[in-house]
Amino acid sequence: MSFKLSENARKFLVRTAREAITSEYDKNKLIINKQDIPKELNFKSGCFVTLHKNGKLRGCIGNFREDKNIVENVAEMAVQSAFNDMRFPPLTENELSIIEIEISVLSPMVPVNSFDEIEIGRDGLYISKGIFRGVLLPQVASEYGWDVEDFLKNTCRKAGLPVDAYKSADTKVFRFEALVFSEKDLKE
Repeated sequence: MSFKLSENARKFLVRTAREAITSEYDKNKLIINKQDIPKELNFKSGCFVTLHKNGKLRGCIGNFREDKNIVENVAEMAVQSAFNDMRFPPLTENELSIIEIEISVLSPMVPVNSFDEIEIGRDGLYISKGIFRGVLLPQVASEYGWDVEDFLKNTCRKAGLPVDAYKSADTKVFRFEALVFSEKDLKE
C-alpha cells in the first residue's frame, strides 16, 4: 500500500472509535478537537470498523467514501458497527469493555481487468451486479486460506449473487487495499 500511518496516528484512530461508541451510551456527541488530530490524518478515505468479541465478529460496517476525513469517517463507522450491523443486536454497554476494535483504512478502488491482478493478502474485493453488492476486506481471504477463485465466489455470495456471477460480463469486480490495525497490535 502506498501509505503508512505512525503508531501514534493508529492509536488516535482506535481511541476515536472507542470514544465514539462510548459517547452513544452517554448521549453526548463526540467532539474531536482538531488540534489533537495528528497532521498525518489530514486526508479523506473510506474505512471499515470491525468489532470482535472473544475473537468472534461482533459488528463490521464501513464505506468507500473519498469525501470525508478519515477521523470523522472512523468515528461514524464505529458507531454504525456497534449499533447498526443488521447481523447483530446493538452492542450493550457491558460489552464495551470486552470488544476489540479493528480499523481498515482503504485505498481507492481499482477495476479488475484480469483475475490474475488479484493478490491474496493485499487486495479486498468489491463486486456489483444490478442492485446486488458485496465486499470482503483483504484480511478475510487470508484468514480463511482462500485462493483467488474462492475469494471471488465468497464475495459473490456476500452480495447475494450466484457464486459464479463474477464470470458474467455485466458483473463489476473491483479490488482495493487496506491498512489494517487493531487495539491488540498497538502498544500502550
